[in-house]
Amino acid sequence: MPIDYSKWKDIEISDDEDDTHPNIDTPSLFRWRHQARVDRMGEFEKNKAETKESLERSQRELTELKNKLKASDEESEKKKIEADIEKLEKQFSEWKNKEAELEKQEKLAPWNVDTICRDGFSKTTVNKMPEKKKVMTEDEKLDQSQKFMDKYKKEIEKFGFYSNWDDSKEYLLANPHLACEDTANYLTYWCVNLQMEEKNGLMKQVAHQTIVMQYILELSKTMEVPPIACVPSFFTKIKTCDAKYMDGFNQELDAFIGRIERRAKEKTDKLMAEIEAEEREKRLGPGGLDPQEVYEELPPELQKCFDTKDIGMLQEVLTAMKPDEAQVWLKKCIDSGLWVPGPSDDSEDAPPPEQ
Repeated sequence: MPIDYSKWKDIEISDDEDDTHPNIDTPSLFRWRHQARVDRMGEFEKNKAETKESLERSQRELTELKNKLKASDEESEKKKIEADIEKLEKQFSEWKNKEAELEKQEKLAPWNVDTICRDGFSKTTVNKMPEKKKVMTEDEKLDQSQKFMDKYKKEIEKFGFYSNWDDSKEYLLANPHLACEDTANYLTYWCVNLQMEEKNGLMKQVAHQTIVMQYILELSKTMEVPPIACVPSFFTKIKTCDAKYMDGFNQELDAFIGRIERRAKEKTDKLMAEIEAEEREKRLGPGGLDPQEVYEELPPELQKCFDTKDIGMLQEVLTAMKPDEAQVWLKKCIDSGLWVPGPSDDSEDAPPPEQ
């Protein structure tokens, strides 16, 4: 097979190969020639790097605009984005042509002492432990969520007060950080507290905004874009939707309000039970019995004695009872604090007063 020598035809001679005039400083001439060639090569490499960077930047901007066009539903905004895309595609094509031209120039450039020998490849391998992606624990997630709610509490509550579609849209676009799961969680928590405070009207208003936020978050998951990118499309759709879509929104809202009312009732009942248990604990007598419960168990004639605070009547009622029965009621009264034995009484073994 014949050998192709054509690739060696265009090789620049060495800087010090030419014969020079005796009056010319030969070393200086050689240095100037070499420096001039190095400068040309440096300028070429700089031009290549700038072209590559411009090409990558155009590609990124095109991708962003196409994602934005996908998420937009407004015709005027779509037309503007399409015009920007067309302009960027033209620029991208120009940079692509320039890159091809530079590659062609590089192939046709003659070899020289600096380019005739190059590494075929160069590789350095360094063993390194892969970085482990930090997985947050549930406590860390809760702590991060709580910090967000504490920081943006006023901004979230302001969003909860809006009742107009356009106002809600503009507020979220002005505060894009609020389009997130933590905002929906805070609004839900706030709804429960409002219902417990019996502010039912305000609770329903905040519940409406909670469902708005949940719809935006669901749309974000479906389209696989950040929640803030779904804000314009959601509000455009909700303002122009058919009756079926709006019925679905209202049904979701009614179901959410029902869950809030049930949750608020559960928390209220639990709170009241805790208060009642605390009050009962405070009422317990020296023997650990609740005076109110003991009073309700007493026979009517004994209840009347305590109602009138008549000790003589109490002695008469206890005397009329069987000794064992009287002793049981007297012990319960002492253990609950309804009856406080005097200094002469022998605690629970003290006989009835008249005995």
